[in-house]
Amino acid sequence: MNFDPATIDYYEAAAPHYTASTAQDRHRHLDPFLDRLTSDAHILELGCGCGADAAHIEKRGFDLDATDGTRAMVRKTKERFGIEARVMRFDELDAHAAYDAVWAHAALLHAPRDALPDILSKIFAALKPSGLHFANYKLGDADHPDEGRDPLGRWTNLPSAEWLITAYEDAGFAIVENDQYTGNGSDGVVREWLALTVRKPSEDQK
Repeated sequence: MNFDPATIDYYEAAAPHYTASTAQDRHRHLDPFLDRLTSDAHILELGCGCGADAAHIEKRGFDLDATDGTRAMVRKTKERFGIEARVMRFDELDAHAAYDAVWAHAALLHAPRDALPDILSKIFAALKPSGLHFANYKLGDADHPDEGRDPLGRWTNLPSAEWLITAYEDAGFAIVENDQYTGNGSDGVVREWLALTVRKPSEDQK
């Protein structure tokens, strides 16, 4: 499957009252990621949620295209921050060399694992040469080795760090930085996470 309808339904229902701690402020990796970009960078955000990261990106003066797969989250982003986000699922991305960066905080972890390589290829195509992409994922472990539904009913792909790095390299990306850390998701489950910053090589870097 390209996406999980039940996960979209969850966010459609939860958006009006979405108060999870992970949604209340920008993510700690955001400023370090933005610091790598030029001030005129055009940024695509995948899975903007209620708009906290989007608001900070715009506050810093970047040209932002904020997207989310759920209409309710797009409405919430506009209501809270006045940001004109648009509805787009990850698998609907169809841009070519249009963005300097793609930001996807706690978003791509909801894509079915077998759909992720195609989504990464779409992100690669959407980036300009030397463009940067950030995404973070919950990792599987001995107790939770396989993808499936979390306690809130959302689909989570739960790959290993090795699987993720290989998937990004197979899509053509060069790994710039990876940060494995312990984090508490909005489902209340403490897990290991992997944050990846990757680059689409330019012609002279291939």
